Amino acid sequence: MTNPSKLRELLLSPEEAAELDAHGETDAAVLIPLYPNADDLVAVFTERRADLSKHAGEISFPGGRQDEGEDLRETALREAEEEIGLAESEVELVGALPPTGTFVTSYRIHPFVGLIEAGRSWRPQEAEVERVLEFSLTDLREGYEHKRLLGKGLPIKTATYTVGDYLVWGATARIVEELLSRVRV
Repeated sequence: MTNPSKLRELLLSPEEAAELDAHGETDAAVLIPLYPNADDLVAVFTERRADLSKHAGEISFPGGRQDEGEDLRETALREAEEEIGLAESEVELVGALPPTGTFVTSYRIHPFVGLIEAGRSWRPQEAEVERVLEFSLTDLREGYEHKRLLGKGLPIKTATYTVGDYLVWGATARIVEELLSRVRV
């Protein structure tokens, strides 16, 4: 499944994804960096620092708010370079997923999927990123559970993915769920 043209067939084009709508008032974009490992694909995530005022300790894809005049693809690539040191020249964009809305912060997140080379070393942005994590799609799929969590003091039932000691939930889990529904390894 590491063939870029095969992945393109399974994903939306960025133009198709841009036509879809999701809940949210502020546009943001994330990059889902993938690299091959044997017969699997590995996705790259960040663990946000525990001392941040927003989304502390959460697992997410590199990404952030769209800057004025910036294409959402540029946003995803810029944020990946800022957060984990992944240069745009090292990413082959192969598609996109439908946008995902956040309920508490009212973001409309546009996920883009890019292939990268395996075995690179990361440069986490010290102010925001605690560490860079790499999870195989197989491990994510095996770690799926529908759980009841507390969000802002309210119980929510949501998809989660547990890999080792790490819990992926919220908008990131919804993006993972969409990725796994399209890409089978």
